Amino acid sequence: MVSDASAGDRISADDIRRRKGGVPIVCLTAYTYPIARMLDPHVDLLLVGDSVAMVLHGHATTLGASLEMMIAHGQAVMRGSAKACVVVDMPAGSYETSAGQAVASARRIVEETGCQAVKLEGGVDMAAQIAAIVADGIPVMGHIGLLPQSVEKEGGYKIKGRTEDNIAALLRDAEAVEKAGAFSVVIEGTMEAVASRLTRHIAIPTIGIGASGECDGQILVIDDMIGMTVDRVPKFVKEYANLRGTISVAAARYASEVRSRAFPGPDHVFGEDTE
Repeated sequence: MVSDASAGDRISADDIRRRKGGVPIVCLTAYTYPIARMLDPHVDLLLVGDSVAMVLHGHATTLGASLEMMIAHGQAVMRGSAKACVVVDMPAGSYETSAGQAVASARRIVEETGCQAVKLEGGVDMAAQIAAIVADGIPVMGHIGLLPQSVEKEGGYKIKGRTEDNIAALLRDAEAVEKAGAFSVVIEGTMEAVASRLTRHIAIPTIGIGASGECDGQILVIDDMIGMTVDRVPKFVKEYANLRGTISVAAARYASEVRSRAFPGPDHVFGEDTE
């Protein structure tokens, strides 16, 4: 699939892997063509996250994402980007059953979007799936710590790394993801000291979200970062803009001008002198 954006050399999964211990890797989510175009010059990696189910489609959790949904948004982001490494999330239900299912789903995502890699959640329990996808020639980004696709099973969003047993499990997960061949791994919702330890423990880049400044890179959901989140903003988010307020003011002005017939004015209609 060819991007509509200006031509250029894309950052590859291997390029990201080589960034371990270097200049921090800049990552953001993107779900649409215009947002991808705006973010592409500034980031190293764009993640078409299954958070799209919540952010754009109004689902309560990421479990509302489907393979078709992820592919459609992946296509849009690929059309809008030229430089960033584009990674598409594998939604819940598309890879857990078997390595064969995982490979088939990953292959479909890559073939239909042209993205550079896929991402899936899980450590030791998903190592076989990661290894199989990588063996099929598709780069994989791992995801350990707090796993949004497991939030219903775990009874909510629970921070990881609070007990010695859980820390040991996280270390095993990180090792398993690395050994399976992932080029990087997201660490989400994990105690800062533990995320820092995980980063030092493995040789592939770690991408933090609610983790540690010592991770090899950082990612945020774009709507959180630009102040578009309607409900509660997570603790780990820093809002770099407040588009909620900007959009609300613009909509209020528009409504007022329509009701008073101030809009459309002479500059916004076609008259006899229109060329």
